[in-house]
Amino acid sequence: MESAKTTSTTAKGAGGRRGGNRKKAVSKSVKAGLQFPVGRIARFLKKGRYAQRTGSGAPIYLAAVLEYLAAEVLELAGNAARDNKKNRINPRHVQLAVRNDDELGKLLHGVTIASGGVLPNINPVLLPKKSAAAESAASEKTSQSKSPKKK
Repeated sequence: MESAKTTSTTAKGAGGRRGGNRKKAVSKSVKAGLQFPVGRIARFLKKGRYAQRTGSGAPIYLAAVLEYLAAEVLELAGNAARDNKKNRINPRHVQLAVRNDDELGKLLHGVTIASGGVLPNINPVLLPKKSAAAESAASEKTSQSKSPKKK
């Protein structure tokens, strides 16, 4: 009879929870299927005092948006790196990716990327003008190469 009492009292943990059978914690990011930290973004939203109250879905939505933007920039920067025959993305590739994309360029219009450089661009007015003789010679070459005469 005494053994039944001891088992019932030892089976309960602090606060009425069972001591041994504890489920493993699952993060909010895993529940949402995201890589970006939902809990950390929730903490920043609360600490930043952007509003008096924050909904439970707000940090999930914000994490999803940030993850999408990061993936988009990284994909375009990876393509720029591959175009330059490099295996590693550097700030120049990020700059080329962002400035060559219309929507990202508009979003990051006022942003300076350190060590990014500028887009290669020469105003057509500054280019040397072709003379009439040079233009006719160039057009003859192209016409000859396109349709060779049969003998």
